[in-house]
Amino acid sequence: MNTALPNGLRVLDLFCCQGGAGKGYADAGFDVTGVDLAPQPRNPYRFVQADAIDFVREHGAGFDFIHASPPCQFDSDCQRLQGNDHPDLIGPTRAALEATGRPFVIENVRGALPKLRTPVLMCGGMFAMATYRHRYFETGGGFALVQPRHPRHTAPQAKMGRPVPPGHYGQFIGNFSGVALARQVMGVPWMNRDGIRECIPPAYTAWIGTAVLASRLGVAA
Repeated sequence: MNTALPNGLRVLDLFCCQGGAGKGYADAGFDVTGVDLAPQPRNPYRFVQADAIDFVREHGAGFDFIHASPPCQFDSDCQRLQGNDHPDLIGPTRAALEATGRPFVIENVRGALPKLRTPVLMCGGMFAMATYRHRYFETGGGFALVQPRHPRHTAPQAKMGRPVPPGHYGQFIGNFSGVALARQVMGVPWMNRDGIRECIPPAYTAWIGTAVLASRLGVAA
């Protein structure tokens, strides 16, 4: 599923799920290895079933760049309302990443903002996508991102879990309807509903991957 010529760099995609982040890095030419505790038969890249933090402690230094998306349920508004209990993995993930000495990003949701260090916001509107899906990216290991311009949200957003009316942006979270539309909007045609509602749009990580390459060449991203 790579759409760019190989750039010779290896990216480690921790907590990879069905490979949304990996697709973006592959589009930027990276060789992708995904790691997740659960089996991920839909992930189209090299996959290792393992504890992500243990894996990066042992193998992370062998990669050129590391992406980590610790499970966001701990900081999700929906999960807090339901009273569900989930582990908070942002701190342990950061500590493991810093120990590798490699450049990295940590991605998470708005609820995690107090824990993330000077994160950069990405929104579907920045990439001409018909969804907003805000995600926040902390950088480290000598890598930094410049905050891209955030366009105003002019299109109305469909209500959570409802079909997307004409002229509206989709909100593809929870038990949403319209998987075919979500696949098209998000650029993830291989995913099912479970993967889509948690995934990072590949456009976000393709942009990050391009910035990684620029930083290695000494060019401002």
